[in-house]
Amino acid sequence: MTPQKVNLAEAFSSFSDHWSPKIAGDINDMQVKLAKFQGKFDWHHHEDEDELFLVIRGTMRMGLRTGDVDVGEGELIIIPHGIEHRPEALDDECHVLMLEPKSILNTGNVISEKTVRKPDRI
Repeated sequence: MTPQKVNLAEAFSSFSDHWSPKIAGDINDMQVKLAKFQGKFDWHHHEDEDELFLVIRGTMRMGLRTGDVDVGEGELIIIPHGIEHRPEALDDECHVLMLEPKSILNTGNVISEKTVRKPDRI
């Protein structure tokens, strides 16, 4: 397999849907995913998987039961497994890169209309 670069601006411009992660690459048992956030997501947790959220554009609020954390462009937050959380775009739209295990379901322990069982590749 030949290594491929990913231009984040081009990748984000290739889709318009919100809360629907797209696979940008694989690293061992992990995936790099890109998503556009708009409004609030659902409260959920992941029993066994940690997640990394890196804000590329906009501002995200990571809702936590212990207190919210605002994450701006060029900042990241890691959510350990078992921690209930709710991402929210504070701007009209927020572009986020996520690093998470391949086994993860975007809505964790909650099934809703935002659940994406098989993310598209870009």
